[in-house]
Amino acid sequence: MLSDCTLRIAQMVPCTEAEGPGRRFALWFQGCPLRCPGCCNPEMLPFTGGTEMALREVVAQIEAATYEQNIEGITLLGGEPLAHAAGAAALARAVQERGLTVMVFSGYTLEEARQLPDPDIAELLARTDILVDGPYLREQPETRRRWIGSANQRIHFLSDRYRADDPRWLLPNTLEIRLHGLELTINGFPARSAVGLWKRSLGKR
Repeated sequence: MLSDCTLRIAQMVPCTEAEGPGRRFALWFQGCPLRCPGCCNPEMLPFTGGTEMALREVVAQIEAATYEQNIEGITLLGGEPLAHAAGAAALARAVQERGLTVMVFSGYTLEEARQLPDPDIAELLARTDILVDGPYLREQPETRRRWIGSANQRIHFLSDRYRADDPRWLLPNTLEIRLHGLELTINGFPARSAVGLWKRSLGKR
């Protein structure tokens, strides 16, 4: 049974191959207490803004993406997923019950995250298959590993559902560009510098 919690969401992409292995449902949380210089998504730092959605509504969209796009998991970004741990953990639990995997990008290191007192963070980590940790450092752009923003960030395989020797990690980074009416949306990373996800309305400067 799904909890009644709500999530504050900056953006969702129902099917992407630019935010982790395979086809994934990507969700960016609105709000981050960290202030990494050169943040890819500065508009997602404030805890105000975004859209508040019920967990069951988000899960319904993920179920639709699973059926229509054959996604294999979700990726949680931000913003900072650990700053939304209660909702993120509930979402991770719901999708794992549906056979999907969970990937999380966090500006905290794994060691820092494990020292945070919030029990929901511990549950989120327990339900995470892949964790990419550490602050984004614009002076250290990642040039080798796919899906990683800066060279200092680490990949932790917290379950046996993915492996470090998967050759997909060594493919070039990619961007995905979508046009919805007058709105252009880009997510992913180019080959040498992180871009994150941003939107703009065509015809406006």
